[in-house]
Parts: sequence; structure tokens; C-alpha cells
Amino acid sequence: MIPLSSKLPNVGVTIFTVMSKLANDVGAINLSQGFPDFDVSPELPALVAKYMASGNNQYAPMQGVLSLRQHISEKTKELYGASYDPDTEITVTSGATEAIFCAVACVVHQGDEVILFEPAYDSYAPAVLLAGGTPVYMKLKYPDYHIDWNEVKDAITEKTRLMILNSPHNPAGAILERKDLQALQDIVAGTNIFIVSDEVYEHIVFDGNCHESLTGYPELARRSFVISSFGKTYHTTGWKLGYCLAPKYLSVEFQRVHQFVTFASHTPTQFAYAEFLKKKEKYLNLADFYQKKRDLFLSLIKDSRFRPLPCRGTYFQMLSYEAITDEKDIDFARRMTTEYKVAAIPPSVFYAGGDDHKVLRFCFAKKDETLIKAAERLCKI
Repeated sequence: MIPLSSKLPNVGVTIFTVMSKLANDVGAINLSQGFPDFDVSPELPALVAKYMASGNNQYAPMQGVLSLRQHISEKTKELYGASYDPDTEITVTSGATEAIFCAVACVVHQGDEVILFEPAYDSYAPAVLLAGGTPVYMKLKYPDYHIDWNEVKDAITEKTRLMILNSPHNPAGAILERKDLQALQDIVAGTNIFIVSDEVYEHIVFDGNCHESLTGYPELARRSFVISSFGKTYHTTGWKLGYCLAPKYLSVEFQRVHQFVTFASHTPTQFAYAEFLKKKEKYLNLADFYQKKRDLFLSLIKDSRFRPLPCRGTYFQMLSYEAITDEKDIDFARRMTTEYKVAAIPPSVFYAGGDDHKVLRFCFAKKDETLIKAAERLCKI
């Protein structure tokens, strides 16, 4: 073997792949990886087929199909009051993960510090490390996973180049409120700190709360890459299409990286999404759809030994198992999958130090019958 020095020596196969494979191997109900087990609206694949049949099968523009960018711009203006030029400030990407990678790569240089909030989605730190940056980990405060902004202020140094935020938050289900973004605005004022705001679950916010997008805060928006995903909104995670909103000067840099990562994304799918975005009810009603599933899942496990933590957004529910066992979350997740045939994600993998609060993350983006069957098994533990 030729000697190889890994750029990511501590990174293995993602926990999502590991738990999904284990679930498949033992025939368990998979509430681990975050994808729906119900189908997409039949209109969407029909639209993709229509645009394929009409000859839209070659490279899309590097920035994305113009009609899609125009509809994204209109939607952003309508929801958050923010104006993004579809010609210069919107980039369509091959999923949100690509957008996160490109945003990090275009602003982080060797030795720069990047503030990450733990539990942190597992693509953030590798993107920072590959760019030559140094992750600086801040911990969300258990059990409601809020940010202590005083700690954030104290963590900023002259090397701080970027913060990565995620709201609604995966895996915790927490959301940022207006007071949080006002505190953030005060902290970054007068600095050269950029922000990546991962807002892929923007339409899945519960209990009458509103999504607070960084696009709606001009002083934050001018230094931010705001990223979203069609996969989460339209139950099409396998289509891998997302986008990045950023002011022109940041979009120029973003696209310099993007063009050499994927260049362009699937053309007929872009046209299909552009047409489907006209059906506003499809994303405006999404929160109600998933809140019913969250509430169903919680009602089904109310007599179990699991204790639910607050879930204010996303389609993930954190459950404490302290009353069941003192096993490490990774060990209990594996045992629950093999013995009780329900798979979940152990959140300790989202901490650099492996912090273990004795909770597991369950995905409730499933058919009602799937949730009912899974709950029956969980109630036997």
C-alpha cells in the first residue's frame, strides 16, 4: 500500500449509515436516519418526467435554473421580507451538505477558528478541517438545547472567522428565537465574522412559533450564507437539491468553489421544483403535517419509560432513557435495534468529546402505521 496521510483521520462511516445498515440487517423499524417512509406528492415525479421528456437533460446553468432561482427569491421575500437577486445572490446546489461545504471552503483559511454548536450535525467539522480551519466547540445547554450567548462572546478571538448555526436544530429539535438573533447581531457587530445558517427545516416549526431566518436580519444577512433544502420540504431527500442565499460579494466566492464541486445539479428536477413552488400550500402546511406526527408519536409512547425532551421543530424527537438503563447511548441504541427492533440515533456522536446525556434521537417522518408499530415496541422496553 502507498503511504497515505488522511485529512480526516478521526472520521469514519457516518452514524446514519451505521444505524440504517444495522436496522436493515436485523429487520428493525428504522427511526434513525432522517428520511420519510411515505412517498412524495405524485405531481413532483410527473413534473420531472415532463421536463425530461421535453428535452431539459443537459447541464443547467452553474448557478441553477433561472426560473427556480426566481421562485426562491419570491418565496424568501414573501416569508422573511428579504430581497435576494436571483441573478447574483442565489445558488442551487446538490443538496444542503454541498452548500455547507462550499460556504466553509470559500471563507475559511488555514488557522481560522470556526464556532460550532454541539450537538453538531456531522458534516460541519469535516468541512472546517478540510478547509484548514480549527473547530471551536460550544455546547447547547441541556435539556432544552439553548445557546448561552455570554459563553459565545467569551469564545470569540481575533482568529474567529465563522460561526455555523442550525435552526430548527438537528438533532435537538430546538429553534432560535428573535432574542437569540438579536444577541448574535450584537456579538458580531464590528467583527469580520461570517455565518453559515443551516435552515433546511425552516418550514417545520411547531406550536405556533415562527422560523427566524437570518435573511430577515439585514445586519446578519450581509455576512451570512443561508442554506435550505427541497428534500426536507417535499419529502425528496434522495433528489439532493438545495440552495444558498448570500449577498453578491459572498455568492461570487461561493460559486467559485461550487463550480468545481458539482458545477450544476440535476436539470429536470430544478424545473420541476420551480413549477411546484407555485403551490405555496405545500410548504406553508408542512408544520401542521409534522406537528400531528410528533403529537401522535408522543401520545403513543406516553406510557413508556422514555421521557420526551422539548421538540420545537424538525422531524426528530429526543427521548431520555435514564429511567431504563445507564448504558452509553451508542450501546443502548445498538441493543434496542437488535433486541427490540427499533433503530434510533445516539446523539453523543455529534459531540467532539462524546457527551452522553442518555437520550436517543427518533425520526417521526414516518407513516402513522410505522409510528404505531414502533411505539408498541418502545413501550415494552
